[in-house]
Parts: sequence; C-alpha cells; structure tokens
Amino acid sequence: MQRTTIMLPRDLKQRAAREARARGVSLGELIREALQSLLRRGDRDAAEDPLMADRAVYDGPLPADTSERHDDLLYGPAKRR
Repeated sequence: MQRTTIMLPRDLKQRAAREARARGVSLGELIREALQSLLRRGDRDAAEDPLMADRAVYDGPLPADTSERHDDLLYGPAKRR
C-alpha cells in the first residue's frame, strides 16, 4: 500500500468515521471500499444521473439543459393550457 493524504470537509470526515465505526472497519478501509466501488463502474460517468442512465426510462443523448427540461424529457412535452 502507498500512504496518501487527503483533505476532507469536517462534516464529511465525521460522517465517514461514524460509518466506518458502524461497519467495524477503519476509515482508510471505508475510503478504499468507496473508491473501489466508484472505479468499478468502468467508463460510466460517476456523476451521471442513475435515472437518466436507465435506458428503459430515457434513451438518447442528454441535452445540456436536462435539469431544466427533465419532466419533458422523461414524460414528453407538457401540454400547455
């Protein structure tokens, strides 16, 4: 193993330490497991929305304004009154 120093926001470190204690593992082990899980996803963008990644829900390239038009993209254009 190779020693690495990382900077974490206080709240994140406290939450991670609590989770590690609850699992009965060290903070380092929890971080290694989290990184392994993230990297196992392969070429999938870690920030990709899992809902939009589900091709049964939406099949197509995500436009830049997805957050503004998510209902239209998922359910079709809204009917205007």
